[in-house]
Amino acid sequence: MDWSTGNGNSVVKDATSDLTGAYQPVPGVYDEMMEPSAGVRPHWRAFLQGPGAMPPGEIQHRWDTAQRLIRENGTTYTVYDDTGDAAHPWRMDPIPFLIGADEWRQLEAGLIQRTRLLNAIVADLYGPQRLLTEGWLPPPLVFGNDNFLRAVHGIELPSNEWLNFIAVDLARAAHNKWWVLSDRTQAPSGAGYALENRIVMGQTLPQIFRNAQVQRLAAFFQALSDNLVALTGSDNPLIVLMTPGPHNETYFEHAYLANYLGYSLARGDDLPVRDGRVWLRSLKRLEPVDVILRRVDDHYCDPLELRAESRLGVAGLLEVARRGNVAIANPLGSSILENSGIQPFLPGIAQHFLGETL
Repeated sequence: MDWSTGNGNSVVKDATSDLTGAYQPVPGVYDEMMEPSAGVRPHWRAFLQGPGAMPPGEIQHRWDTAQRLIRENGTTYTVYDDTGDAAHPWRMDPIPFLIGADEWRQLEAGLIQRTRLLNAIVADLYGPQRLLTEGWLPPPLVFGNDNFLRAVHGIELPSNEWLNFIAVDLARAAHNKWWVLSDRTQAPSGAGYALENRIVMGQTLPQIFRNAQVQRLAAFFQALSDNLVALTGSDNPLIVLMTPGPHNETYFEHAYLANYLGYSLARGDDLPVRDGRVWLRSLKRLEPVDVILRRVDDHYCDPLELRAESRLGVAGLLEVARRGNVAIANPLGSSILENSGIQPFLPGIAQHFLGETL
């Protein structure tokens, strides 16, 4: 994003001087807002113009409004401790994290490539296992990991698509290089909170939000919905979001996303298995389920074949998946990709599978 057009520079400089005049970047640390020799980074200028031009006390008033909206919307994150569990209001930073458009395009390309690579890896591990037989991954790294579900091996998926939804934890190093800290592939969380953050920000700083030309999130959720529908071959599939229940730390997000996407929110005991299919209990009858967007971890999804003591899953779910009578996003077994021991092998596998540098 570039906002240094026309006479905007002088306006931005005047409006932000009180905010940045005494600010000094920390040596040896990449500063997101300030360049050591050039001042405010271009993609921050338009944003800072808004707060810089506000009268005294207005920023605090806007932030008080944001906190009130978070409370009224019931945005919570449950924290467990020795005293039990307590729902805490979602902590939102009043200053958003901004990434310029050019930099985001580079990040986006890298994340898309990484997703393609991880999808190819998990498809191979639960299929032909060439990575193991040809020496690209050491077998103990896979077979010695509890997240490799032997019961899933051989299950065929339409188009071999294993990763419908993925989250990646990123961090920027001091020399301005991005690093992946971890991959979240079995039941990724965070998208609902990101959407809620955007909505609250748009209500409390509407003019600034518009001027910053923020890339919208609606296209992401539409693509997710379209992909889930495509898994079924049906024009009007029944899609449910399976949750562990209200005691889960991100239950707010489960309910929020189900409502936003128009899916039924269901717990494991709402989804009986009969005649080789998963059904949703409704007020009048059982309805056949086509897709399960799960927020239950792998081992807890099927007490019949996985963790027997689980009360969160659906008994017989794996057998229904084997028969191809329900699509699960992400499929059971995808948590094997969260094994950090795989990361050092990714550059070589990228060359082998994709013919590309990671």
